[in-house]
Amino acid sequence: MKSRIVRASEGATKIAPADKFVGQVLQDQVFVPEDPSRLRVTRVTFTPGGRTNWHAHAVGQILYVLSGAGRYQLEGDAVREILPGDTVVIPPKSRHWHGAAPDQMMCHLALSESDDQGAATDWQEPVSDADYTAVPA
Repeated sequence: MKSRIVRASEGATKIAPADKFVGQVLQDQVFVPEDPSRLRVTRVTFTPGGRTNWHAHAVGQILYVLSGAGRYQLEGDAVREILPGDTVVIPPKSRHWHGAAPDQMMCHLALSESDDQGAATDWQEPVSDADYTAVPA
């Protein structure tokens, strides 16, 4: 890894893959892991109703909400509202999902690492509408 400025104009916004997300979700890579770092940073913008599938991260994940209103749920816990300036700390191997509120967009930075064996994210099934539309605690 060497010192440099990576210009935002150097990367293109990608549409998140439909096998890992529900609804319209856009991704902008902020930082892709480079040795010796295993850190990945992505700006993710969810349109109303957009959300991840259930998933877990080998080394955990940090979400920092930039704008809008969103939802987060750790399996077994109630759905929680997340707002600009909130930081969500997700422990390693914890099954969870996150996304926009049903009626608002939400944008967050997602920070995660791969483990020593290179494992990063275990993607699973879509979040049910019943789980997604539950009133946040």
